[in-house]
Amino acid sequence: MTPAGRGRAAARRPEAERWTVAVDVGGTFTDAVAVGSAGGRHVAKVPSTPDDPAQGFLAALDELAAMGFVPASIGLIAHGTTVATNALVAQRVARVVLVITQGFRDLLGYRGGSRPDLYSLQPAPPLELVARCDRLEAVERLDHAGRVLIPLTDDEVRRVAEAVAARGPEAVVVACLFSYRNDAHEGRLARAIERRLPGIPVTRSAACAREYREYPRTATAALNAALRPVVGQYLLRVDAQLQARRTTGRLVVMQSSGGTVAAPRAEREAHRLVVSGPAGGVSGAAALGRRHALDRLISMDMGGTSLDVCLIDDGVPPVRPEQTVGGHPILCPSVDVVAIGAGGGSLVRVDRAGRLRVGPASAGARPGPAAYGRGGTEATVTDAHVVAGTLGADTRLAGRLRLDPTAAREAVARVGRALGLDPEATAAGILAVTLAQMTGAIRRVSVERGLDPRGYTLVAFGGAGPLHAGLLLREMGLRQVAIPPEPGCFAAAGLVASDVRMDEAQTVLWPLEPAVLAAAASWYREAAHTLTQALAADGVDRRRVRLRWRADCRYRGQGYALGIPLGSGSRADLGGLRAAFDAAHLAAYGHASPQEPVELVTLRLAALGPLPAPAPSPAPASRRAPSPVPVERRRVRLPLARRAVWVPVHRREQLRPGARLRGPALLEQMDATTLALAGQVLVLDPQGTLWLREAPGR
Repeated sequence: MTPAGRGRAAARRPEAERWTVAVDVGGTFTDAVAVGSAGGRHVAKVPSTPDDPAQGFLAALDELAAMGFVPASIGLIAHGTTVATNALVAQRVARVVLVITQGFRDLLGYRGGSRPDLYSLQPAPPLELVARCDRLEAVERLDHAGRVLIPLTDDEVRRVAEAVAARGPEAVVVACLFSYRNDAHEGRLARAIERRLPGIPVTRSAACAREYREYPRTATAALNAALRPVVGQYLLRVDAQLQARRTTGRLVVMQSSGGTVAAPRAEREAHRLVVSGPAGGVSGAAALGRRHALDRLISMDMGGTSLDVCLIDDGVPPVRPEQTVGGHPILCPSVDVVAIGAGGGSLVRVDRAGRLRVGPASAGARPGPAAYGRGGTEATVTDAHVVAGTLGADTRLAGRLRLDPTAAREAVARVGRALGLDPEATAAGILAVTLAQMTGAIRRVSVERGLDPRGYTLVAFGGAGPLHAGLLLREMGLRQVAIPPEPGCFAAAGLVASDVRMDEAQTVLWPLEPAVLAAAASWYREAAHTLTQALAADGVDRRRVRLRWRADCRYRGQGYALGIPLGSGSRADLGGLRAAFDAAHLAAYGHASPQEPVELVTLRLAALGPLPAPAPSPAPASRRAPSPVPVERRRVRLPLARRAVWVPVHRREQLRPGARLRGPALLEQMDATTLALAGQVLVLDPQGTLWLREAPGR
């Protein structure tokens, strides 16, 4: 049992509480948090099972159950998953047959016509979503306004359905030209195929995205079709095992947008789960900011496989309407996260030019870093910390892991021989390169967007985040660092704080004139009603539904639009859209053209609502003395330092609110280690959050 599990509500009768459970499956570890209606709280962290993520999910749930509650008392399970992402990366997706308008069979091959790598003579093409032999043409055609140019006959519908069935697909996608204006042809074809192939999922492009640009919409639908059997089978396995454990709680899944959705809807909209993993941590960071009245945050999640960074302004996580994964555009709202391959398990190598490289490949959950003693032999960032002493041989890790300093040193030494350096100097170099990559990621979401990161609070979490937080605080001159109570499981905790979210969009391509404002307001009213009804069906109280309105605009003749937030979808608010767009264009590009006509491109609406879930209780005060006493002193070569020094090591669960630690110091806990450099101060507040700051006068 973890310290967190032992310390909370041990005497409470487990069956008296209803529990909300969050499970976040990462590339190296699977994290779980249980929050009880009477204030109980448990945390678990187990190794992930990449071959079958459901096993890691269930192992985490069983670990929680062993801490003091029965699965039958679970009221809600929130789940963040990398199943969709991993399926794309590993190219383990379903075989899809595409039905498309005659003459557009090669649309997916032509893509957007752009060249991602200008200087590559032979660029590697991305995964082919649908093989050319599985792309079928349907004789039908609509014009840009959705009017029928070539009718779709009953004979053609039957012919297409038979042709699809003859190919024996695992999933089908139907994408007709201009279906975002009129989806009647898509609907007839899809219904005929569903009758001919019962049990085979059929995806319509207009159901995925009612937006213009044929390639992104078709690619989104094809990707959804390819993922549906994978995601569906995974959710079925999880559901079957939950039923076997007599768990009746509702299962909701984190979407790329930072909001959850009921599991059946998640299967139908699998393309909305591709960035499910990082979104939970961003939602948790925003919730932490609200609790502490902070609205300028940088969320940093450093786990075993990757580093995910997101800048949060005004307390609201940024969401963009489109994302690109594996070279494919996906038309769905997504939290604006910058991800790089720099985690605790990132592999270290020396390239042909003799340069030290860290990532993007990772040791993953199996075999993991050499220090884990599971057969790994290649050096990782974790091994460098073991050699440096910032992670000790007796450090208690999640999953009952014990570190092997000898294996770590041997792995780092092999890298050092290629560089002509001893293991200590090599470890220092690995950590310096890692720090450079981390600062680069933070600069991408701040400096490169015209924002000064020095006014922001860094929320550092993930198993490796707090270990590097002090370095980033000093390197980038950040305001301060907030480290949550269970940083290694914080992404899972963020799932509990997330809202249920549904989105709707409609491309209209109208001139922004007074005559169209009434039609736009009417669309917003109808969309609001539809989304509110859907959220209510998923268990959200209608009275607590919140709406966010947005409109994409551009000057006539421009190729791309700017998203403009609206106070509401009323005609009055739409009347101020022109001035708001001019101001946004000036801020984004440094110029505006008030005399130019503006086009209203796409109307967007998001509906959010909380599910009934217990609030986490504050960390209990310890009975220990307020002056922290180290459990040991360890010889450590701090990152960027020239020599090793003796550093006190503390246990986080032994601190009481108000405790202060002066750096250099190490603070260990089950799921993470926090490092404070010389001249820095760590303070624990009454809510259990650690604050890392530069000491006054430094």
